[in-house]
Amino acid sequence: MQLALLDKSVVIIGGTTGIGRSAARALRQAGAKLVVVGLDASSCEETAAEFSSDVLVQCGDACDPDTPVKAIATAVEKHHRLDGLYHVAGGSGRRFGDGPLHELTDEGWMRTLDLNLSSVAYSNRAAIRQFLAQGSSGAILNLASALAFSPSPAHFATHAYAAAKAGIIGLSKSAAAHYAPKNIRVNVLSPGLVDTPMAQRAANDPVIQQYIRMKQPLGGGRIGTPSDLDAAAVYLLSDAASFCTGQVLAIDGGWSVSG
Repeated sequence: MQLALLDKSVVIIGGTTGIGRSAARALRQAGAKLVVVGLDASSCEETAAEFSSDVLVQCGDACDPDTPVKAIATAVEKHHRLDGLYHVAGGSGRRFGDGPLHELTDEGWMRTLDLNLSSVAYSNRAAIRQFLAQGSSGAILNLASALAFSPSPAHFATHAYAAAKAGIIGLSKSAAAHYAPKNIRVNVLSPGLVDTPMAQRAANDPVIQQYIRMKQPLGGGRIGTPSDLDAAAVYLLSDAASFCTGQVLAIDGGWSVSG
């Protein structure tokens, strides 16, 4: 059986921890040739050690417009083309002042949007430019959140974060429509609460754990694992999804359909 991503050149922005690192394992197993970008030097070193020479790892800030440009240039240099981009990088803006609108600080708003939305625009722009330069098809996959369309006011009232993740969906759909004639696809994954470094506040809160048992009822009412998203990422970046664009797939344990 042929591997779904055999010899596909893929860049993962935010691929050294959590959802991104799990995706790197799955995409590599599916045959992809990877360039993985992470922010933290220690996580970059750990990821490079795990994959040895099979995966190229770079450290860079996703909020810097040059970071995806450099990663894509590396992919083209080493693998002669770019076939896919998976943007995972993002994070909570609570430490900057994100929260309910009446408590939201100017810094919280700007920093959260920069981290979660501007970074996506930068990476997607770089990928689109490369696909157009190659004259080829390509696949982009962006990570949003169930909070973009299914709020949780009691436990997850971070309004800048929700706005940024909703913005990812709007950006992705607009780009999908515009570039479809070029066979460039743009899709979105929207997880619920997943056990990642960003989610430790919620994962360690007994009240939220109880809430999740109702809100994410699949699998016995649990917090998601990064690997829950892997199969969908492989599919949407592969030629098996060549007739699929502008779609938002919620992998949320039932979050968006639960009370």
